[in-house]
Amino acid sequence: MDKKNAMRAGAVAAGTTLMMLLMSSPALALTPDDGDDPGSGLSVIDTIGLFVVAPIVLFAVIAGLVMVLDKSKKQV
Repeated sequence: MDKKNAMRAGAVAAGTTLMMLLMSSPALALTPDDGDDPGSGLSVIDTIGLFVVAPIVLFAVIAGLVMVLDKSKKQV
């Protein structure tokens, strides 16, 4: 019975994914809508800084604050 449920769950997940991909066609993004006002593009350095460096720095700051402000007693 366990294998049958796993197969059913896999089929539902695959079907859902396929339907989502078919419904959200990227070709629709090529035609601008009324009122679109695209800005200037990002350079490679801007893109790397925004999508790579900034999340890493944000994670490090949050993790550092959690470690510094941890008030629990350390057990030896």
